[in-house]
Amino acid sequence: MTDWGARAERLLNDLSTCSEPGPGVTRLPFTPEHRAAIDLLQTQMETLGLTVTLDHAGTLIGRIEGPLGSKTLLMGSHQDTVREGGAYDGIMGVVLPLMALEKLRSDGIELPFSVEVLAFADEEGVRFPTALIGSRALAGTFDPSVLFMVDSQGITLSEAMVAFGLDPDRIGTLARNLNDVIGFVETHIEQGPVLEQEGEALGFVTAICGIERHQIEVIGETGHAGTLPMSGRRDALVGAAAIVTEVDRLGRTTPDLRATVGALDVVPNVVNAVPRRVRMTAEFRSPDDQTRCDAGRSLHSYVRELALRRNLTIKVQKTYSQVAQPCDVDLSTRLTRSATSMGAEGLALPSGATHDASAMADLCPIAMLFVRCRDGVSHKPEEFASSHDMGLAISALAEYLASIDRQTIQADD
Repeated sequence: MTDWGARAERLLNDLSTCSEPGPGVTRLPFTPEHRAAIDLLQTQMETLGLTVTLDHAGTLIGRIEGPLGSKTLLMGSHQDTVREGGAYDGIMGVVLPLMALEKLRSDGIELPFSVEVLAFADEEGVRFPTALIGSRALAGTFDPSVLFMVDSQGITLSEAMVAFGLDPDRIGTLARNLNDVIGFVETHIEQGPVLEQEGEALGFVTAICGIERHQIEVIGETGHAGTLPMSGRRDALVGAAAIVTEVDRLGRTTPDLRATVGALDVVPNVVNAVPRRVRMTAEFRSPDDQTRCDAGRSLHSYVRELALRRNLTIKVQKTYSQVAQPCDVDLSTRLTRSATSMGAEGLALPSGATHDASAMADLCPIAMLFVRCRDGVSHKPEEFASSHDMGLAISALAEYLASIDRQTIQADD
């Protein structure tokens, strides 16, 4: 009997080598590491008999063609990571559907519909201050203005995509037709401790939180740290520190809000000079969109008052926004039923992290399967999901695919 979880673990280990040097896995979009990962995935897809394409948003697509005129079920996740991240976040959601399709093939089961496994280029938003490029392209919600955003090296997103062999001017042509799509199913590590605490390998997502990100630039004036009087200093880092404190205060005092400053870049960043400029980010997440939006407006108001009080120039711009998205009841019920047939309890929980599924919800019904991760750890080298748990997820996905018959699809039309 094939150990599908072990098969998945081996492929994930191979993919983890597609990384910048250093701890964990660092694989940013439109880089040599990204190219190496999709080359490995393409080989796996072609071995399974999938037709493989790379669209102009950088999404690798492996397709199994169903009967003529049949609809398509979309499955997958993202290939990119945070800096010094783990080997499972995102990419596991590409590998496990591939294993499920291989399991069905080995069992002699043919599906009455088409299936596409998608490996999106950029979900994390680490290299560029935007995210969900590939999923938004398919959903028809891609904003072409983000193509002018730059990374830390001053390279625009458009330039990076062109260098990768893509044509960003054609992203607008990638939008799918809802009438051709059954739905989108994403498999992901939980990135939290709930499943482990409950002794469950699998869980089912009820909703994906809304998220927004703000790019902030604080501009002051530099000077010698030993000779510039404290009175009248225009210290950009002191202003940035006040913003960090305010973001933290909002998160601690507002129910159902997560608030984080995750990146700071200080200039000139030397021990004996007053900081002249700080670039930073602020991020808000909540399952309630009103709560999230109120926090963003409060931040902008605070920044305006701080600039006057500290005699600083502060620029703040909302660079990313994604509304909260509930998962589809019918898709989720069928997915839960398939997993409970494998011994799962059907534990349901919301996702505090955003996912490509949240963008795909603008196109079609979505469902998400969570897989337990050790100690609830994610975005770190220690991130881990066991081959046992991945094997259960593969069996659940295969059972789910086999449970969708032609009559069910027609009933959903």
